[in-house]
Amino acid sequence: MKKIETIIKPIKLEEVKDGLSKIGISGMTVSEVKGFGRQKGHSEIYRGAEYTVDFVPKVKVEVVVDDEMASKAIEVILAQAKTGQIGDGKIFVRSIENAYRIRTGEEGRKAI
Repeated sequence: MKKIETIIKPIKLEEVKDGLSKIGISGMTVSEVKGFGRQKGHSEIYRGAEYTVDFVPKVKVEVVVDDEMASKAIEVILAQAKTGQIGDGKIFVRSIENAYRIRTGEEGRKAI
């Protein structure tokens, strides 16, 4: 199993969710996060005063999938989250040793 964590622009969340749903991925965890990478934040003007916003709002989407589905899920995320602009985000992939469904006690593939 693989855990795919992706940090994307908030405006791309629905497209990513819909794309993953179309390939059969129904469960995901979504968190509102803030951070910066190469873009290093941006400047804004509020009531005539300029200030720097160091942390940019992003969305973190986490899904756990079978090894066979991982590459397809990554392809969908890449296609749906891309704007071609700086700050599109990142995808991180980790191996998952095991998973358990608390309600039923199922484990492994059955639990995801």
